[in-house]
Amino acid sequence: MNSTHYNDNVFINCPFDSDYKPLFDAMIFAVHDCGFVARCALEAGDASQVRIDKIYNIIEDCRYGIHDISRTELDEVSHLPRFNMPLELGIFLGAKRFGVEKQETKKCLVMDRELYRYQKFISDIAGQDIFVHNNNPEEVVRVVRNWLLTVSDRQTIPGGGIIWKRYQSFLNDLPQVVQGLRLEVEDLEYFNDYIFAIAEWLDLQSNSKL
Repeated sequence: MNSTHYNDNVFINCPFDSDYKPLFDAMIFAVHDCGFVARCALEAGDASQVRIDKIYNIIEDCRYGIHDISRTELDEVSHLPRFNMPLELGIFLGAKRFGVEKQETKKCLVMDRELYRYQKFISDIAGQDIFVHNNNPEEVVRVVRNWLLTVSDRQTIPGGGIIWKRYQSFLNDLPQVVQGLRLEVEDLEYFNDYIFAIAEWLDLQSNSKL
């Protein structure tokens, strides 16, 4: 995949379960409100393609990557940890290290819920800056915003507090937004519909300023 939007695409590597959803939703909104495009495995629906190949293609297409490695608890059924997030982080770092041309420009944000916790289970990334979100959606927005501002050097990105307030307005406006898209709020469980809703709201906000 060779997208013309490589410099705008942000690969999202995080848990997709219901407990993490408040952080996930806030993160996706922040990425788009900063002027970027969130990409993740949830967007791909081709059943003929192996999941890891989907991830390879999306990572190849993204200059930026946000990786949350905070979920390391044992599964209640298997009593084993989930290694998807560290694996996808490794793929992203490998693409930057061994890739050519634009792949070498990749930038990476790694988040955890507590400072230095990662050293107990993935010590090989010691030396990289790890940012803490304390399982707080507002803190996720602030961390993501500050990082995107730093690595992209774009001066048009709003402040973290402004983005958080805009996210609250987006949540309040969601019933009207989804109605305009001929959707229901429940449809936003589907990643692509959630992205459409964010894009529609941002477009409405932009038009209201004209």
